[in-house]
Amino acid sequence: MLDRKARQAGERVAPGIFGNRIIDLARQLGQHSELPDALMCTYFSQVHKAVAVQLRDWMRAAGLSAEIDAVGNVVGRHSGAAGATKSLLVGSHYDTVANAGLFDGRLGILTGLVVADHLNRIGRQLPFHLDIVAFSEEEGVRFSAPYLGSGAIAGRFDESTLARRDQNNVSLATVLRKEGVDLAAIRALARPPETLRGYLEVHIEQGPVLLERDLPVGIVTSIVGSARFRVTVEGVAGHAGTVPMSLRRDAAAAAAEIVLAVERRCFAAADLVGTVGQLAVPHGLINVIPGRCELSLDLRSSDDVTREAAISDIRAEIEQIAKRRRVTAVITELSHHLAAPCAQSMQSALAEAIARAAVEPFFLPSGAGHDGEMFAGITDIGMLFVRCGNGGISHSPLETVTAEDADLAARILLDVLVNLN
Repeated sequence: MLDRKARQAGERVAPGIFGNRIIDLARQLGQHSELPDALMCTYFSQVHKAVAVQLRDWMRAAGLSAEIDAVGNVVGRHSGAAGATKSLLVGSHYDTVANAGLFDGRLGILTGLVVADHLNRIGRQLPFHLDIVAFSEEEGVRFSAPYLGSGAIAGRFDESTLARRDQNNVSLATVLRKEGVDLAAIRALARPPETLRGYLEVHIEQGPVLLERDLPVGIVTSIVGSARFRVTVEGVAGHAGTVPMSLRRDAAAAAAEIVLAVERRCFAAADLVGTVGQLAVPHGLINVIPGRCELSLDLRSSDDVTREAAISDIRAEIEQIAKRRRVTAVITELSHHLAAPCAQSMQSALAEAIARAAVEPFFLPSGAGHDGEMFAGITDIGMLFVRCGNGGISHSPLETVTAEDADLAARILLDVLVNLN
């Protein structure tokens, strides 16, 4: 083992080394895509598998013992000092939305990777095992089921999602069975709480708050709670020219009214947002009254009471709209997650490291969901946001992070790790 003076010298890294490498690795990962002219990486696609292999190989090259688990998570371990019994998880997700940016999720994986690589190079062991985890699925794009990867490791895998089907009508159960994965293998991934020291995630902010305050990083106080639904409205299709307006049972018109009702209700509370991100008229034609309309509904708040009250009100409003317009509306819940507060101990550790980096510690909630919420109540969780450029745009190829900010984030993470007991 190195003595204290040697360790402290080894922990000093030339400016820019971490950040430049993180940006370079993110660009390399971005070359794997399901779309020819944009980034897309969805659960267990061939591209998804290629990214997992690349991450595993990078982890091994960094001196970590790394494997791809049953649900596609890539887990690399930097072993702790003799007698270490607990693990600190550092990670995020590598799947993406369609037409994605390079850094959502992947910034956290790569930041953890370069820090673990550095610890290995200087021979620094921690009083716990450091597990860098690249979660296989967080976005919920393919099966409308988020957190498949982190949920499995946290012991919170939702087994009902196995029946979910993708746009090609292939179920999640079928996909996993093809990969040789059964329910027992998924359940075996769960980490007992007593084996965990905590969970840390570095993530692009995905918003403009840090940018507007001219701050490179921020400390997350809590991860927003969310609920997702699919609403199917059934009316009666009819000829666009022959059915009088008063006799129509227009599914799309009812859906439009539902969208406005969601917007109106969510404007009524400060800590509440609602989004209808998908709206479709199956088999719709220009000269046919829509007989069916399908829409999504995403409701979020860091206050669980506020969100649940909005859900109740919106459900009641949908029922009234359907009754008045003589259509039916079926509401199917896709996911439901409570708000996840970050541990005060982790917030303090991040704040101290940020202050030592001569940056003002700033605290803010996360309006987006993250893998970390799967570990809330199981172990202490902490999150570090990194400034998002281009006005805070994310989930878009316009998403940017500077090498300088990525470098600082890695140094802060390193500082936290070497000072955490």
